[in-house]
Amino acid sequence: MANVKNAKKKIKQINKVTLAHQQLKSTVKNAIKNTDKAVAAGNKENAEKSLKLAIKSLDNAKVKGLVHKNKVDREKSRLTKKVNSMEVK
Repeated sequence: MANVKNAKKKIKQINKVTLAHQQLKSTVKNAIKNTDKAVAAGNKENAEKSLKLAIKSLDNAKVKGLVHKNKVDREKSRLTKKVNSMEVK
């Protein structure tokens, strides 16, 4: 445990930032999972909507530095290919 005042403050700041980063990572993962579920279900409209949200959350994570740029681009490409290859029902 920290004894110095500024060290105690830094611990609080780190915890706050860590929580925000965890929430953003969770949002990204859920958006990707929702897109995959919509593709598996064969619902093109839902897949396109969730793809839009997934791309938005991935870009946000990239800007914050939580996910590497190349990984974001790869995930977006894979999800877009899945959605585009679906047949309209």
